[in-house]
Amino acid sequence: MIPIFSITAWSGAGKTTFIEHLIPELKRRNLRTAVIKHDAHDFDIDKEGKDTFRFTQAGAEIVSITSRTHAAFMENRYVPLAEILRYIHDVDVIIVEGFKNENIPKIGLRRGNFLLPEGEYIAVISDVPMPESEVPVFDVNDYNGFSEWLANELRNWKHGTALLK
Repeated sequence: MIPIFSITAWSGAGKTTFIEHLIPELKRRNLRTAVIKHDAHDFDIDKEGKDTFRFTQAGAEIVSITSRTHAAFMENRYVPLAEILRYIHDVDVIIVEGFKNENIPKIGLRRGNFLLPEGEYIAVISDVPMPESEVPVFDVNDYNGFSEWLANELRNWKHGTALLK
């Protein structure tokens, strides 16, 4: 099993930006990362007229495209997070953006007027001081400090003592 956690916040608070800056810090620490993004809207990554689009239009439940450098699976149905996780392998940590209702460890992102969604957190990332917090709090721009904390959590995970599942 691979350690997993979710970065949760309200839409527009900066989850994607934080994860985008976090990934290179984790890579510098030789940590291989997978990211799963939850999209509350219907998205479409296919392009009209392309072969994969035509296969979907014809009724295929799953369409895959692959090359020497990339592979993608498009499932034309809802896929629960637990099922998506079964596809992921050969990484050290899985970061989930969103999925605030899933039963996985959560790191809250608080920025500006965006308060944290209700829930229990193992850490908080914030641009305002939070001295009342009972969990570690990291400045929203402290990617290095957060990465160090996370790398330590991953080491502890191997020994069964981490906050990550």
